[in-house]
Amino acid sequence: MIPNHCLSLDDYTDKDATKGVQPRPDKPEEACGVFGIFAPEEDVAKLTYFGLYALQHRGQESAGIATFEGKKVHLHKDMGLVSQVFNEAILHQLPGKLAVGHTRYSTTGSSRVVNAQPAVVETRLGSLALTHNGNLVNTPQLREQLLQRNCNLVTSTDSELIALAIAEEINSGKKWLEGFISAFQRCQGAFSLVIGTPEGLMGARDPNGIRPLVIGTLGSNPQRYVFASETCGLDIIGADYLRDVEPGELVWITESGLASFHWAQQPQRKLCIFEMIYCARPDSVMHSESLYSYRLRLGRQLADESPADADIVIGVPDSGIPAAIGFSQASGIPYAEGLIKNRYVGRTFIQPTQTMRESGIRMKLNPLKDVLTGKRVVLVDDSIVRGTTSRKLVKALRDAGAVEVHMRVSSPPVTHPCFYGIDTDSQDQLIGATKSVVEIAQQIEVDSLAYLSKEGMLQATREDANSFCSACFTGDYPIPVPELVKRSKLILERAAV
Repeated sequence: MIPNHCLSLDDYTDKDATKGVQPRPDKPEEACGVFGIFAPEEDVAKLTYFGLYALQHRGQESAGIATFEGKKVHLHKDMGLVSQVFNEAILHQLPGKLAVGHTRYSTTGSSRVVNAQPAVVETRLGSLALTHNGNLVNTPQLREQLLQRNCNLVTSTDSELIALAIAEEINSGKKWLEGFISAFQRCQGAFSLVIGTPEGLMGARDPNGIRPLVIGTLGSNPQRYVFASETCGLDIIGADYLRDVEPGELVWITESGLASFHWAQQPQRKLCIFEMIYCARPDSVMHSESLYSYRLRLGRQLADESPADADIVIGVPDSGIPAAIGFSQASGIPYAEGLIKNRYVGRTFIQPTQTMRESGIRMKLNPLKDVLTGKRVVLVDDSIVRGTTSRKLVKALRDAGAVEVHMRVSSPPVTHPCFYGIDTDSQDQLIGATKSVVEIAQQIEVDSLAYLSKEGMLQATREDANSFCSACFTGDYPIPVPELVKRSKLILERAAV
């Protein structure tokens, strides 16, 4: 093992995470993006770079790539966007026949370079490089187990714990597949994993399949395989979608081809519904159609459930636009672009001046006065978490000349925090959990407010309603969440306020 330091169970609260905290964004922050490719004779590092580039929306804090050249591992990771972390010279130093990559938004573990992925650990069979999208709910127990067995921990992430659990199983005498399965059975929570080893590439999902993971093929002679969080990660490199990795499935890719193993006895599909509403890109495909089509249906359903008397419909860029178009189509109210997004403003660690703060959200969104002046506006967004951004946005529309603002939300009120890989506030910070719809409307200063019903949200999927996790709207968690984990989240949120 590389020399490192140990963390105690108390460090689960990750005290460093509260230092220099910026105001929290008023949106659920996306989960991470994972990518992997097994393609001898190809430039796997460059293909992984582009795969991560397509998955950048899933995390903007850090990025990393590990490649395997025989038993030798080449690794580069750092804080920043994919395009900031890598260049041609760095990618040239990452040769190999297979690669794994990751773009991160932290849900467990603070924003530090040591927590960037892939997580690389040594085993008796060689190194493994692990990338993880999701969040474990038994992190404290797993951490304590590993510490009691003298495992050294470098990071404060649950991803490292999964990697060390695999290494522990391998070092006990198991082969790769046995070690993977034994370690996964020790993990509770959401995890979509792509893991590189000297022998091959592995992709797996938890028994509920809460976070997505797809398989693609690149070429046919020989056939090469790709894993990605979303199909947009396949499209960018010209790979063809093959299928999803199933809940509770392990897919093992070697020189011999693709092999599948179902490691969980009773898998039960519970894909995160917020992936479909907001997190995943609209051009990604789930259930045999683009998410753009699903989001259009959300908007149409919203118009049927909660009509408004208005002159124009506008969406909050970018995620609210498909639902706004759907609302327009169903209501007959013309759709217009009333807000222009500065697409070059990402996650900035430079704080705006007080004057800029008072001007609201103009750094990212700017209203079009000639479109809005004198108009009654339907403003469509995909969610309201705390209401702070919504209130600033409504004020900006009124300042630009809108005479009425009617807000419509293409999901139900967010009333419970996510513990499975999407970063949401604790429950006492969620406006939908603490206020009625009437009170929320008063706080964000709209003329009317309506949310999509849970039934409408699920009906629009055209799939079995029981195959989704909608715990953030209902509090019905498919994987029980221990009280220690709930308290830890609450402690962090209060410290960050």
